[in-house]
Amino acid sequence: MQAEQFDDRSSAPSVWRFAKANRAHVVIDAADYFRLMQDAMLAARQRIHLIGWDFDTRARLGPGRRWWNGPSRKRHPARLGAFIVWLCRRRPGVQVRVLKWNFGALKFLIRGSMILDLARWFITPQIDFKFDSAHPLGCSHHQKIVTIDDCFAVCGGIDMTSDRWDTPEHLEHDPRRRRPDGRKLYGPWHDLTMMVEGPAAGAISALGRDRWKVAGGAPLEPCQAQEGTAWPKTLEAEFTDVEIGIARTRARYRDTEEIREIENLFVEHIGRAKRFIYAESQYFASRVIAEAIAAKMAQPDPPEIVIINPETADGWLEQKAMDGARVQLCRAIGARDSGNRFRIYIPYNAAGTAIYVHSKMMIVDDAIIRIGSANMNNRSLGLDSECDVFIDTARPGNDHVVPVIRSLRVRLLAEHTGLSVEQVEAALDSHGSMHRLIEDAPKDGKRLEPFVLQALTEAEQAVADNALLDPERPEEMFEPIHKRRGLFRRGSWLRRPRSGASE
Repeated sequence: MQAEQFDDRSSAPSVWRFAKANRAHVVIDAADYFRLMQDAMLAARQRIHLIGWDFDTRARLGPGRRWWNGPSRKRHPARLGAFIVWLCRRRPGVQVRVLKWNFGALKFLIRGSMILDLARWFITPQIDFKFDSAHPLGCSHHQKIVTIDDCFAVCGGIDMTSDRWDTPEHLEHDPRRRRPDGRKLYGPWHDLTMMVEGPAAGAISALGRDRWKVAGGAPLEPCQAQEGTAWPKTLEAEFTDVEIGIARTRARYRDTEEIREIENLFVEHIGRAKRFIYAESQYFASRVIAEAIAAKMAQPDPPEIVIINPETADGWLEQKAMDGARVQLCRAIGARDSGNRFRIYIPYNAAGTAIYVHSKMMIVDDAIIRIGSANMNNRSLGLDSECDVFIDTARPGNDHVVPVIRSLRVRLLAEHTGLSVEQVEAALDSHGSMHRLIEDAPKDGKRLEPFVLQALTEAEQAVADNALLDPERPEEMFEPIHKRRGLFRRGSWLRRPRSGASE
């Protein structure tokens, strides 16, 4: 019988650049992130560069007054749009550059005061706002990056927009979790990002300047060297003197080459797992990632794998594209997972409401931590512009951060299970299994529940199997179905699940 094939990526690049960070810190959930970014931007001296999938100028960052009233104009506004204008008027030497994906530009018209904010940005000479359309049809600009003065940077999954703010408690009907119009609450939302300082921030800034130029912006000169950074004064860094790796995704477009570093890095990191993988992702729909996991499950002593996903994708189109693929890939992996070592869990708050997971992160053996904008789906590995950062303790000088990575994993498990950090630590020290920890945790508060596979209709199977809405390359979007390779291509580690099977 012919041996099964697996994509050989041994010579494919998985990293764009390594650079030292004086400090680095993982920020959990957007309540802290927005407040810290307000502090960081207040410390800017030369340039603030905001790069994102979406921005909503009405989003409230942190403390401050409403821009149209208040007893003192000396106190900064709370909302992003007014805050940027206020900052520019008081810091005439600071440039602000904002780059947003061009899709959805028309929805600005229904965002009320955002039109006024953008008009104020337009007449402020220091501010330049651009839409990024430098990608093939059907692809998106998906990075979530902020750089300040080329010596402080943020990279992760949090967009500076509405419906993102939340605390780790993910309270039911939290009145602070309100849409900008003030009339409606949105549901609990979980997200992550990483802040870095030093040469690593300079590298991310260089990536941002390049993206700005590709999107049609005037070339940006590097900022001048300066003493000090915009690192928030109230933030004590978890990581110090650590090397950061940076990986990217970019589709081929005009003169720019295709980049699939993130895809290769996923395969590399999964392949290195010996004891466990803990991951959070908005989607689980990538054939390449599922193949890498299936290969691990076929080993005699596979690692334990925990993936935290939302209950369902956000939006009808995403549900049709991603939810069906998740079911099909889980069934295919299950055919090789005799020990039930691979499991997906859904987080719920104390009221039983599903928490939407927007974070994109992975921890391997407490030796690798990666955080970025890339999901575990095909688009993030080949179509959309993405950026991930990671810390690998196998790199020279990084071995001192193993306890820090473990503490982050413990903190996230505590957040999702409703247990204290001390209870999670004790359970992991006792038996070492995240699956058992999750199963033994009380179910009357915040909790993780196993993802239950449901039967798919024939139409849902066809959409999932052929990756109709989540192709691996831009050109596949316009190929007829009979030419598509889809989730179960010849030579794959995955087997096509039986039609109609359900668990």
